[in-house]
Parts: sequence; C-alpha cells; structure tokens
Amino acid sequence: MDSSFLAIDEVAEVPAVAVVVDVMRAFTVAAWAFERGAEKIVLAGSLDEALALKARRPGWVALKDGAAAPGFDAVNSPGLLRNVDLGGRTVVQKTTAGTVGALAVKDAPLVLCAGFVVAGATARLLRDRGCGSVTYVVTGEDGRAEEDLACAQYIAGRAAGDGTDADAYLRRAAGSRAAAELAQGVREGAHPDDVALCLELDRFSFAMVASQEGSLTVLRPVSVPAAPAAP
Repeated sequence: MDSSFLAIDEVAEVPAVAVVVDVMRAFTVAAWAFERGAEKIVLAGSLDEALALKARRPGWVALKDGAAAPGFDAVNSPGLLRNVDLGGRTVVQKTTAGTVGALAVKDAPLVLCAGFVVAGATARLLRDRGCGSVTYVVTGEDGRAEEDLACAQYIAGRAAGDGTDADAYLRRAAGSRAAAELAQGVREGAHPDDVALCLELDRFSFAMVASQEGSLTVLRPVSVPAAPAAP
C-alpha cells in the first residue's frame, strides 16, 4: 500500500483515497457523537455556515472549537460531549483544522476521517477495500502536529498489515504540543479528560466515511468488525 502524508495546503490534486486525521480533537469528538447516537455529522466550512444550517433545521446540533458561543449547542471536547444524548440527531461541526482538511479532499472517491479512537477500524476498511494508494491529510499545525502524524503513520502501518505496535505512536501523541496545551488549560472549551479520551486506542469499532449528499459533506459511521481470531 502506497502512503503519503501531506498538510492540508499540500494537497494539490484530488487523491484516490484520503484519510483525514485530527486526533485532538475534531474526529475524536465526531466518533463520540456517533457513540452518543448522532445519525450523521455535517462538516461546515465556516461558523456562519454552521449557524445557517442549524437555523434552517432547528433540530440540528451545532458544534464548534473553542469557548461556547451564541447559537452553538456544544464545543469540540470529547470529555464534554460524552454524556450528551444525541440520539437520532444531526450534528453540524466546524473546527479549526479537522473539518477544513476533510472539505479540502471532499471530492475524493473515498474520504475517511480518523483519530486513534477509530484507528483499527479505519485500517481494516482500507484493507477490506483493497486501497492501493492512500493520502493521509495531517491537519494540525500546518501538517506538523505530532499527534496527527503519529496517528496517520500508525493507521498506515496497520493497513499495510505490518503488525505495528501502537505504544510508540501513542507516546508521540501524548508528548505533542496539542496534548500539552489541553492538559495545561491553554485551549478553551476543554475538559480535563480530553487528552486521555483522544488517546484511547480503538475505542470504537466503526470507521467514519465522509461523502457528498447534495451540497453537503456528510460524515457517517461504517461498522468494520474485527476479523475473528484464528482457532
């Protein structure tokens, strides 16, 4: 499997397969939203777009980075979202890096959004679909976010079936600038458990696939069960 690792602004052409990685915290939050019952997540291009989408559909839940703001129902924190009942709801998500990365490759035939919590399922889906060339979009810090790069490299290794050991990748993520800022309370709209939740390997058994539904880019969970153990 041929893998490349690019920053958002380095994606010059539409890839065949894109895996957009945002560990801290967009796609950890997205996974928790599905765990809490969300039907789908609409990825918004701007805060104004997110609010406009919600205004047209009052039952939708709008979520953003940073501190709480008028019109938004939640912030981009897995620790704060994990106890919210989202049964059957549609979430509109706008974040600084993750949603930007996903929208940058929205026209790719297959777009997956990932963090460590869905790493194994993402790798299995890539293998199951026989993906030969995969572009990993490292969203944080203009492609330099250590937690995102570590996760992308880990998924690539697992997708290639090389028996990748997760510990070194998780240590890199735990030592990242994003983890430090979250732990120190530098970032607004955070919970003390956010770092631990973002580093919870394979917490969920689904991958997250983004596709175009009309004019919207919509993220949905796809169950990818682990192969049964050999007898």
